[in-house]
Amino acid sequence: MNSVLRHHRYGRALGAGALSVALLSGGTAGAFAATSTPHPDAAATRTAMPTKKPMPTRTAPMKPMPTRTAMGSITVSATHKTVRHGETVAFAGRVKGVNAGTTLVLQHRTNGKWTALRTTTTVNRNGSFTIRRAFTAKGDQTVRVVTKDGKVMSSPVSVKVS
Repeated sequence: MNSVLRHHRYGRALGAGALSVALLSGGTAGAFAATSTPHPDAAATRTAMPTKKPMPTRTAPMKPMPTRTAMGSITVSATHKTVRHGETVAFAGRVKGVNAGTTLVLQHRTNGKWTALRTTTTVNRNGSFTIRRAFTAKGDQTVRVVTKDGKVMSSPVSVKVS
């Protein structure tokens, strides 16, 4: 009988030690779980409070930033809307908020992506520019003019090459 009482006493000491460790580690939920006989209603009414605010979850992907910036603008138009294969088209326009001497690049859209063509020019002192390009691929060509750093761009312009 003595051994049973001794084991019972050690069991209580062990339970009290586990409860103390749980309280010291900051987890009140662990302390409630460490009690040997919880009251049936205690688990249902007491909940542990989080120590930090939960991070907000993102439900939808972020939208990309608009491509035009408040820094400046580029307007462009084509001298011809329809040209023959190999014929040169001049793209003329004006810039606002872009310094004279800034390099402009002609880009075309292929498979939904904008890629730079090897056609460039610089902005004149009065803010105007002209880029000339001969197209060798037949079909509709969609182009735009972009500053070399890519921060300012024009709206797309279409040219039909036959």
